[in-house]
Amino acid sequence: MTSDTSHVAAGPPEPTGGPWRAHARVTYALRWPIIAFWIALAALAVSFPPPAVAGASGAGSLMSADGEAFKTEVREMEVFGFPLFSRTVVVQRDETGLSPYVQAESVLDAVAVNQREPRPPLLGALPMPNAVTFGAGQDERGTTVLTYLFMDPRTDFGTQHTESRVYAQQNLERQEDHVIGVAGSIPARAQQAYILGLHLPTLELLTLVAIFVIVAAAFRSVVVPFIALGASGIALVITMWVVTMLADLLGVSAPAELQPVLLALLLGVVTDYTIFYVTGLGTAFGRGTKDRRGAVTSAVTTYTPIIVAAGVTVAAATLSLVVARSAFYRPFGPAMAVTILVGLFVAITLVPAIVAVLGRGVFWPRRRAGIASMAQPSRWMAAMVSGLSRKTPAVAALVVSAVVLTIMALPMAGMILKAGFTSSLPDDNTVKRAAVAAAEGFSPGITSPTSVLVHGPGITDDLDGLIDLQDRVAEQPGVAGVVGPALSMPQFDLGVFTNDEHDTARMLVVLKDAPLDGTAVQTLSRLRETLPDLAADSGLQVEHIGVGGDTALAADIIDGTLDDLGRLALAGLAVNLLILIVFLRAVVAPLYLLACNVLSVAAALGLTTFVFTNLLGEDGITFYVPFASAVLLVALGSDYNIFGVGRTWEEARHHPLPKAMAIAMPESSKAITTAGVVLAVSFGMLATVPLSAFRELAFTMAVGILLDVFVVRTFMVPALLTLVGQKSAWPRKSLRAVPDRSIDAPTPASV
Repeated sequence: MTSDTSHVAAGPPEPTGGPWRAHARVTYALRWPIIAFWIALAALAVSFPPPAVAGASGAGSLMSADGEAFKTEVREMEVFGFPLFSRTVVVQRDETGLSPYVQAESVLDAVAVNQREPRPPLLGALPMPNAVTFGAGQDERGTTVLTYLFMDPRTDFGTQHTESRVYAQQNLERQEDHVIGVAGSIPARAQQAYILGLHLPTLELLTLVAIFVIVAAAFRSVVVPFIALGASGIALVITMWVVTMLADLLGVSAPAELQPVLLALLLGVVTDYTIFYVTGLGTAFGRGTKDRRGAVTSAVTTYTPIIVAAGVTVAAATLSLVVARSAFYRPFGPAMAVTILVGLFVAITLVPAIVAVLGRGVFWPRRRAGIASMAQPSRWMAAMVSGLSRKTPAVAALVVSAVVLTIMALPMAGMILKAGFTSSLPDDNTVKRAAVAAAEGFSPGITSPTSVLVHGPGITDDLDGLIDLQDRVAEQPGVAGVVGPALSMPQFDLGVFTNDEHDTARMLVVLKDAPLDGTAVQTLSRLRETLPDLAADSGLQVEHIGVGGDTALAADIIDGTLDDLGRLALAGLAVNLLILIVFLRAVVAPLYLLACNVLSVAAALGLTTFVFTNLLGEDGITFYVPFASAVLLVALGSDYNIFGVGRTWEEARHHPLPKAMAIAMPESSKAITTAGVVLAVSFGMLATVPLSAFRELAFTMAVGILLDVFVVRTFMVPALLTLVGQKSAWPRKSLRAVPDRSIDAPTPASV
C-alpha cells in the first residue's frame, strides 16, 4: 500500500452535510461576487476615510479620576492656580559653564511669563539654574538652566509640546543660550507618537515582505503569499475604518502605543487562517480529489469550523480587557476584538472564494506531484508522536519541558514595571538628549519632579515644622533634593509654596533616578508610605498628604495595572477555558491545555525580564507589555489548541486516541509550524520601531509564540494526551462516537 492510500484509509471521512458544508458550497458558487464585494468595500473605505478621532493624549489620557496623583493635581490647581511640578522643561547646558548673563536672562524670561496675564496653555514658568548646589549627587555648578513650563492640563500634549518649542524659540534663540532641547513626559510622548507615525509604513512593508518569504518558502508557491497578503490588506483597510468609526461613536480609541500591535495581530491571524485553508486544499488534492469544486468544498468544510472557533476564541479573550478599570486597557479590548472579527470574516469568505477561483493554480509553480506530497504528514512529527505515545518517553518529555519553562519563568518574580516615556526613546532623540543633559547638570529626576501637597489646620503658620519635613524628605533613600518652604533664593516668593487661606503647603521633590522608570516608581511608593510618619515626626498636624507629578502618575498606572491583573486573568482564562470546553466537548483536556499555555506565557515573560533588565540593564519593563502580551499569548495559544487538538479530537471520533494522534498531529504540524513562525515574525517586526517598549513587546510575543509551537505543541500536548488518555474527554466516557472501521489501516507514523 502506498503512503497516499494509507493516509486516505486512515483519514477522516468527508463531511456529508451541515452548515459548514453549506457555507463551502455557497462561497464556491458565489466566489466572483464575494471577491468583487470585498474589493469594492476596501475601495470605499480608502475613498471615504472616517474623520480622525481627537482622543485624549499625553499624561491625561493615562490618568484615572480615582487615582491619588490625579486628585492631588486637581487640588493643587484649585489652591495655587498652577502645579509646582511640570511635564515640560526647557534645558540649557554648556559643560564648560553658562555665562552669568545667560543665566540671568533665562530667569528674567521666566519671570516675565509669570508677571503677565496667563495665556493658556502656558500658565507660568519656573527657572532653575544649577548656580548653587541643589541636592545630593549634583557635581556641577553654573552649567545648566532648566525652565519649567506650567501648562493647562486640559490641552493635549501636542499643543503643549508646540508651546514649549515656541517659548524656546522666542526667548532663547541665541547661540550662546545653548538650548539642548525640551524634556519631560509631554515632549516624550509627542516624540513617541511622531516616531510611531514615521516608522509605521516601514513596519508594514517589512512585515509584508517577511510574510511573503516565509509563506512562499513553506508552500513553494508565489501565489499563496499573494492570497494571504491580499486578504490581509483588505482586512486591514476595512478594520482601520471600522475601528476608527467605532472610536468616533464611542468617544474612545486604542492607545497610540498599542496600535501597531493591531497591525501585527491582523496580518498574522489572517495569514494563519489562509495557511490552514490552503493546507486543506493541498491535502484534498493530495488524497486524490480530482475536481476543483470537490477539493475546495472539502477544505472549506473541514477548516472553517476550526478557524471560526479559533477566531472567536481570540476575539472573546481580547474583549475580556473591558473588565479592566484602567483607562489604558479598556479601549484596547474592543479594538482587538473588532480587528480579529473583521479578519475572521474576511478569511472565511474571501480566502475560500479566491481559492475556488484558482484551484490548483494556488500552488503555482508547484507541479501535481508536489501538490500530492502536501497530503503526507510531517515525518519528524510522526516520529515524535510515535515516541511520545509510550508512557516513559511521555513522562520524560513532560517533565523536561515543564522544568525548562519553569526555569525560564523564574525571573518574572523580580519584574519591575515602568512607564519610561523618555527612556524608551532612541539615544539620539532630542528629547532624550535634553533629559540626559538635565541629569548631568542636576539629577536624573530633575526633568519631572514630584509635588507633595500637605494640608492641615494652621499648617502654614508652622514654618519650622514644614522646613523640618522638607529636610526629612530630602534624607530619604532615592531622593536627590527638595525645593520648598526652606528655599532662600531671592527670585522665589514663599507664596509659591504655602497658601494660608487653604491651610496648604507644598514642596517639590527630585528623585535620583529617571522619574518614570522602575527604580523611581519604587522610591516614590516607599515615600508615599512614610510621608505621614515624617510629618508627625516634624510636629505637623496633617489631615492629608497628596503626591502628584509624573512619577506619582506612573505609580498609579502601575498600581492600577496590578489591580487589574486579577480580574483580567480570571476573565481571560475563563473565556478561553469556556470556548475550549465547548469546542472539545470536554473539561479535563481544556484544563491542562490552558495550564500549558499559561506556563509558556510565564516563561516568555521571565525570559523577557532576564534579557532586558539583567542583560541589557533597562530599569524595568514597560507597564503594558506583560499584560497586553499575556492576553494575546493565552488567546493565541488556545487558537493553536483548537487547530492542533481539534484535528486530533476529530480523528478520535473514528479511531482510538493514540491512532488519532498519529494521524492528526503529523498532518497538522506543518500548517501550525508555518502559521506560528509567521505570527512570531509579524510580532517580531515590532522591534523595528526604535522604542524600547516595542522591542520588549516584540521579544515577548515572538518568544511566547515559538515556545508554544515548538515546546508546548510538540512535546507537552502529545505527552499529556498519552498520559491522561481517554480521561481527557471527561465527562464523556470516550472520545469515539463510532467504531473504528479502519483499525487495520497503517498510520502515518508507520509508513
